[in-house]
Amino acid sequence: MQVKEIPKNKVEAINCFHFIDGEFVSSDTQFQNINPATEEVLGTVEEGGKKEVDRAVKAARKALNGEWKTITNRERSNILRRIGDLITERQEEMAVLEALDTGKPYEIALEMDIKRAAYNFYFFADYLTSMGTEAYQQDQQALHYAIRRPVGVVGMINPWNLPLLLLTWKLAPCLAAGNTAVMKPAEWTPMTATVLAEICKEAGVPDGVVNLVHGFGANSAGAAITEHPDVDAVTFTGETKTGTAIMQAAAPTLKKLSFELGGKNPNIIFDDSDIDEVIETTLKSSFMNQGEVCLCGSRIYVQEGMYKEFLEKFTAATKDLKVGDPFESGTRVGAVVSKEHYEKVMSYIDIAKEEGGTLLSGGGRPANMEKGYYINPTIITDLDRDSRCIREEIFGPVVTVVPFQEEEEVIKQANDTHYGLGATIWTNDLRRAHRVAQQIEAGIIWVNTWYLRDLRTPFGGMKNSGIGREGGAHSFDFYSELSNVTIKM
Repeated sequence: MQVKEIPKNKVEAINCFHFIDGEFVSSDTQFQNINPATEEVLGTVEEGGKKEVDRAVKAARKALNGEWKTITNRERSNILRRIGDLITERQEEMAVLEALDTGKPYEIALEMDIKRAAYNFYFFADYLTSMGTEAYQQDQQALHYAIRRPVGVVGMINPWNLPLLLLTWKLAPCLAAGNTAVMKPAEWTPMTATVLAEICKEAGVPDGVVNLVHGFGANSAGAAITEHPDVDAVTFTGETKTGTAIMQAAAPTLKKLSFELGGKNPNIIFDDSDIDEVIETTLKSSFMNQGEVCLCGSRIYVQEGMYKEFLEKFTAATKDLKVGDPFESGTRVGAVVSKEHYEKVMSYIDIAKEEGGTLLSGGGRPANMEKGYYINPTIITDLDRDSRCIREEIFGPVVTVVPFQEEEEVIKQANDTHYGLGATIWTNDLRRAHRVAQQIEAGIIWVNTWYLRDLRTPFGGMKNSGIGREGGAHSFDFYSELSNVTIKM
């Protein structure tokens, strides 16, 4: 699928095919891919199911025991680095596709999604050649050491909010550990995954190692992957309800599972913070990628000493955000991903009004945007702590702001959720920062920053926000099986 010369915001039909055993193939049925910013048809997508998944799994199983099994770590590292290079060479093209598919601003797609996707491969190319395992000497009796082997055929079910970034976050360590893959991108965002399959082949990945099947979840390609008896592991990023369904489907075959699920993340702002720094970062943590980021700080808690000033400055800055055409320079907030998701987010804004909430900004679509699924960034106050908008994941450009007085009070509120993915703490009190961080029930906790990542660190959530951790050695723990060897002296 070569689209290097497509003009931004105008594109001929782009048709997305499956990629199985080194070839692009079609199915009996297709579905339309819609541009959320214009509501126009981008092209068609092949709809896969049990037949296509079975073919892809067979190809992956065969490749697992073929040439891919015999290459050295250095050779595999070189292939991963070549994939990263090819993504970089085509980064403008892929950013266009990501913006068309998701509705996000092109500038954000280029800087955040595509460049990070390339770096995922660079990181694991390097990490692969430097990591080791364990060895223990048991007095003079024995030597124990661990050897690492691939887990096998891995099913990857990917979300629509950061399509290429999160797919490469899975595929890079999967290949680094010597596995083979069957990928299913979200049905709303199929294009960059299709280009990635093409890039993998160009980079020298043997046929059958990387396979791609488009389709839907239930009763479609997603379900076929999770139920397939010859898929050894499934990694999924998405909403919690889908994760529950995948766990049930995978149970009979005891697949290894890794889930990064929903979040309703607290952003805790103490009144000794630097207000200007807080506002600048909170704009990002609230509305970046239209709020369609699992790590967004959608529950904002502000200590009373700063509450009034924060609301005034945050509301003014939010109203200044440019909402509109993803391909216009300076656009900070684009369209949400689909009509279905647009209606879901708008329904929560209606719920907030019914529950007595006050809208300080947003609450509807921009007056100048006649088409597209646009929602103005929305700030809601005066909601009860048990309101649905505070407790449930909205996954859009909507945040709630709640005042608090004492540290113990806000810790209790922050932890009063079924989710436990991320949290942000703002304070210049060093002891408070450590004290509060150790009491927040979340897998990722930032202090005086947000979305700052080191790919060696553990990434994942607790409670209903996920199972397992990714990043560095933690990724290899999922994509590998360890065997202990004991040698008697």
